[in-house]
Formats: sequence, structure tokens, C-alpha cells
Amino acid sequence: MARAEVALTTVAYGAVQASGRTFSDQLLITAGAGLDRLAAAVHDAGGKVSLQLAHCGGFSKLRGAARPMGPSFAINAYGLAYGRPFVRAMTEADLRATTAAYAEAAAIAQDAGIDAVELHCGHGYLLSQFLSPSFNRRRDEYGGELQDRLRFPAQVVRAIRARVGHEYPVLAKINLHDGVRGAPDNEAVPIAQALVAAGVDAIVPSGGLVQRSAFYLMRGDVPLREMIRDETSWLQRLSMRLLGPLLVRRFPYAPSFFFAQAERLLGAVHAPVALLGGVDSARAVNQATDRGFDFVVMGRALLADPDFIPRLAAKEDVVSRCTHCNQCVAHMNRGVACVLEPRPGLRLSAPM
Repeated sequence: MARAEVALTTVAYGAVQASGRTFSDQLLITAGAGLDRLAAAVHDAGGKVSLQLAHCGGFSKLRGAARPMGPSFAINAYGLAYGRPFVRAMTEADLRATTAAYAEAAAIAQDAGIDAVELHCGHGYLLSQFLSPSFNRRRDEYGGELQDRLRFPAQVVRAIRARVGHEYPVLAKINLHDGVRGAPDNEAVPIAQALVAAGVDAIVPSGGLVQRSAFYLMRGDVPLREMIRDETSWLQRLSMRLLGPLLVRRFPYAPSFFFAQAERLLGAVHAPVALLGGVDSARAVNQATDRGFDFVVMGRALLADPDFIPRLAAKEDVVSRCTHCNQCVAHMNRGVACVLEPRPGLRLSAPM
């Protein structure tokens, strides 16, 4: 990505605790994880790199780990086929330990030369679970009204800031909407404001819950057949065949599909705000910057067109050839790549 002139690439998903992984081969942020080599390689290629700090909470199918934990007791449908059917409510000791783990992970990234960290507060992972009334049914000071559901995420931000100092960039990814019926549609602004007040430098607004509305984030086709084929558990494959067509909802694609929701943050939040979601053309980039978004986030457009940024810089009226088939999502277990025929020009793969 740095060779393709992307200014900042965020590496996701980085678990702050071993129990925070959704499956066993995800990155666990430790001092020996090789983050210094990653940072040096990206810097040598001319770019900057951010590391996403995440914890899955109760959304885990990881065998052999501690019982999944989250804000409240729940059924873990994602882990049923893997012997992880229940989520236990986190105790005060769990909250303290997890807060410390986030801060330690941020310090490890900083020491390794990573240029920024992105705190994942969206998509139905742990901090998002605390923010969402769909998951958070606590009756203590961490549940109930939004100001109380914000308590744990804000606590994590303050702990990170205390470890890395005031100059190190800390971004936060939040949900504009959970993409499910009954979810609040007016909480993104106060959530962003509270996180900025706690010490976050910039907001990356997104949306959807991986557990219930995964394609609210992706939009476009739902490659259910391919997702079933790549699933390793026969029981999970069976349940996806039976229930997938009913439960995995399709959301139609449109360019800049989060634009209207995300622009509510502009002016309301005293920090830079990004636009992501369907930023796939020069027109979309220009529209975002003209409206006041401080930076744009791209995914599928760069997978399909590794030369997107150089062409944009050359003032071309570039439009990504991505078809929003989302086959790249289905094939993630085998590596993140576009399934379209490669185009000549810059490559995203490292030289052998």
C-alpha cells in the first residue's frame, strides 16, 4: 500500500489479549510480534502505518481459550459450532485487566515505531458491545444510559493516552449505526464527542455489526456460497446453508454510502473526521474533501486498482473497477486480494 502511495495504512485486526481474538491466527499484539519490522518496511516504502487495537468480547469461536466475555451474559451464536456457546458478563477485575491490556498494546505499537493506533469501537467488537444497547444490558455504572455505556470505552482511551503521551496519534473507529432494527440512530455524535474529550485525535466512522449486519459495512453482493465453502467447521457450514439466506441481509451498494450519516459529525466534533464506505472514484474523493472530511479511507477500491492514488494525483477522473461482488470477503481465509484479473502497473503483493 505504501508503494502505491497510500499515506497511512491501518493494519487490522490486532488483539490486545489472547482471549480477544475471534480465531487463532489473528495478530496478538506482543513485544515479539514483529511490529518493528512491519513499521520499518512501510517507512522504507514511503508510507506510514497504523495498528488497530481490538478485542472481540463475546464474539469468538476460539477453542482452548477462556470463556468469551462481554458486557452481559449472552448466547454466542458465532461460537456454537466450536464449543463456545455462552458469553459471561465481565467483572470489575476483567474491566481493569482489559483496560490495562489496551494501554500496553498501544505502548508496544509506539515503541515498535508504528505511527498511530486505531481503537476499534465499532462493528460489534468489545467496545462496540459496551456502547450498543443490543449487547449491553448491565445494571451497574457501565450500562443503561449512553453516558454509562460510554464509561468503559472512555476509560480505555484515557488509559491509552496516559501510556503513550499527548503527542502520539490515537484514532477511534465508531459505528454511525449498527445496521439492525431498533438500534439508536442519534448516538454517533455524542459517542465521538465523548471519545475526543477522553483523548482521541480523530474519528473514523463506520457501521454494522459483524454478528448481525456484516454487509451493512460492505454493501453489494453477499457471496454466501463461497463463504460456506471456506468455513472450516462442518456444523457451521450446515447452519450457514440453512439459516444464511434468512439471516445474512444484503444492503445495496451506492458510492459514498456513509456520506449523509458521517457528515453529521462535521462541525459537531472538534477533531478530524474520515469518510469511508464506497469512496471509489475521484469524484467521491473530491466530494469528501470539499465537504470538509479530513481524510478518506479506502479498501476494495485499492485492492481492485493498486494504481488508484497515482492516477488520482495525476488528475485522472479515476473510477475503481471494483464490482462490489465481495468475493474478497469470502476469500479472506486464504488472503486478502481482489478476484478480478490483475491490472498492469503497481502491485500490492510484496516482491519474493
